[in-house]
Amino acid sequence: RHAFEPADDAWRVATTAFDAAVSADPTETERLRFTVRVTVPTLSAVTADTVADVVEEGWTETFERRVVDVGGVTRGDGEFDPRVAVDDGGITVTFELRDENAARAVDDAKALVDFVEGTYVQGVIPGYEYTEPVSDLLSAARRQGNDGAV
Repeated sequence: RHAFEPADDAWRVATTAFDAAVSADPTETERLRFTVRVTVPTLSAVTADTVADVVEEGWTETFERRVVDVGGVTRGDGEFDPRVAVDDGGITVTFELRDENAARAVDDAKALVDFVEGTYVQGVIPGYEYTEPVSDLLSAARRQGNDGAV
């Protein structure tokens, strides 16, 4: 399965359960500029249970702090200037990535998407009944943790 699939003016990342896309923008220098955008659901958007406002706010603040700490995730040495925007039901994380090496930049873009997904899953709070796509991610993690045994 290919990690990227063409979609309008960007490349959709097909290996994540979340809405993720990478676009390339022209620059006036030799460096390539990519925009990596990942949208994940808020906690209350993927639970069958009611989530108290204080829990939702605390969870969102923690996710925001953790997801912008991308040190060591990529092979390149650039600054990413991550931005986080929260709206009704979703949190969008956007990274600007610059590199003169296209292959490395594409790998780094994929690594940033994987980092956002992993950060999200690590922040899932036990005790709630989750809906898709989080329920699927948790099931896959449990299977992988049991070496595929169900």
